[in-house]
Amino acid sequence: MPKIEIVLNGRKTPPSLVDLCVKTAIDNVRYLGDVGETDLDLLDRILAHCTVDQLMHVEKCSEGRDLSPVTDKLWKKFYEKQFGAKNTEHVVERMAKSLKSYKWIDLYEAKSEDIAEHEKKTAARIKQLYNKETARKQSRQVQLCAKVPPSKNKRSFCGGSGPGHNVSHLRSNLMKKSKIDLLNRYLTGHLPHLSFGGLAPF
Repeated sequence: MPKIEIVLNGRKTPPSLVDLCVKTAIDNVRYLGDVGETDLDLLDRILAHCTVDQLMHVEKCSEGRDLSPVTDKLWKKFYEKQFGAKNTEHVVERMAKSLKSYKWIDLYEAKSEDIAEHEKKTAARIKQLYNKETARKQSRQVQLCAKVPPSKNKRSFCGGSGPGHNVSHLRSNLMKKSKIDLLNRYLTGHLPHLSFGGLAPF
């Protein structure tokens, strides 16, 4: 640890025990928790070196003691740094108009929760839109597959035109021609008498 000296009236004097304690506390500020009944003047010198998370940890651990006389100005600085000077000025104006005063640690936590909730809703909305778009694309793919036209081979088995129809038509013509030929042969006497259910054809 480097040697600490204090200049007083042009002379270097060794630091007091209190100064050494404060210096040690500042060097180890990340380990601070419950500050108990530590003097506010000392806390003012020590807690000014805390980060947001470190100061919040000290506040939560020191439950039952109001540290706002020391930390309120620190939380205002953190609020301005995190959320902007205009937002901070707006909060100050609103408190002045309403004649109400709030601790800056409470304002900081409320603003942080509000932003976190907004980000959560935004993320949920983006996810919903993504799922909707994915479902739309999948539905479109299914519709395209369902509209594929049947092959020519399948159409040949249907009624109407096609090879099946031609074969049926050809058979019908052949049978008709055979009947006519058979009747002609009968009429010319080349065939014996034909009976159609006991009745003559003519």
